[in-house]
Amino acid sequence: MFEFFHEKETFQSGEKQTFIFVFNNNYLYLSGYGIRKTDMKYLLICAGLLLIVFHSWGQERLADRIAPPSGYVRETCSDNSFTTYLRNLPLLPKGSKVLLYNGKEKANQAAAFAVVDMEIGNRDLQQCADAVIRLRAEYLWKHKRYADIKFNFTSGFTAEYKKWAEGNRIKVNGNQVQWYASGKGVDYSYKTFRNYLDMVFMYAGTASLSRELPAVLYTSLQPGDVFIKGGSPGHAVIVMDVAIHPNTGKKVFLLAQSYMPAQQIHILVNPTSRNLSPWYELTETDTGKLYTPEWIFEKKDLKRFK
Repeated sequence: MFEFFHEKETFQSGEKQTFIFVFNNNYLYLSGYGIRKTDMKYLLICAGLLLIVFHSWGQERLADRIAPPSGYVRETCSDNSFTTYLRNLPLLPKGSKVLLYNGKEKANQAAAFAVVDMEIGNRDLQQCADAVIRLRAEYLWKHKRYADIKFNFTSGFTAEYKKWAEGNRIKVNGNQVQWYASGKGVDYSYKTFRNYLDMVFMYAGTASLSRELPAVLYTSLQPGDVFIKGGSPGHAVIVMDVAIHPNTGKKVFLLAQSYMPAQQIHILVNPTSRNLSPWYELTETDTGKLYTPEWIFEKKDLKRFK
């Protein structure tokens, strides 16, 4: 997925043209004075194509790097499923550190097995529940399921992406939240989508997402499910993949999270089983606890997107 954006600014020194090339959530900027729009766009296309080549060369996807344990196989799924999207998320090179929104390293690097290659912006917004929202929203946007992209604020207000893309914006005044016409035209671009998500990240969290998602049995766990404890503090991790043993029927699963402060999404290690890590064993009972590197959940904390 790639897109182009064009911005124009007028200064005393002349007119500045800026072109933005977006590929796989990465941004490339080219700008200058006195350059024709056609010339700048040509240069940007060439630079963008080089970015695609270098970015894709040698990059591993989650399913490429993290093989199931011996004897297990990944469960089958359709090409347009949320499971397929999660399995095909690109990972940063082995050994990459988990970075915070400000570029600093996360203090607890031992929690991460691998880091997802996805920008998180430069503000302290995409924390734990926000990362879950981000992955779900990215999947729906990729498949143009725009009407399904909607999330509740902590106040209970429903932020619908379609309304945002059609030019409306959200005004928040204490607990009073309402839509207003911004005068902007219809825009379903990725840039507008990301702006919408930042708005959601500001006013949604574990409390709102935990109320929004229906609970499911731990033993029915599937990719895309969320272990979530709402509140302050609260936390959320997302099930990234599931594998099954054909003979025994036993299952294992992968988890990912962001945390506080906002940080890159990362695949979690299993702190209770080094031999199985990063996979977690799906036990046969719906009661008990799930131990992750930075939070202890109850198995009953499992929920699912509708």
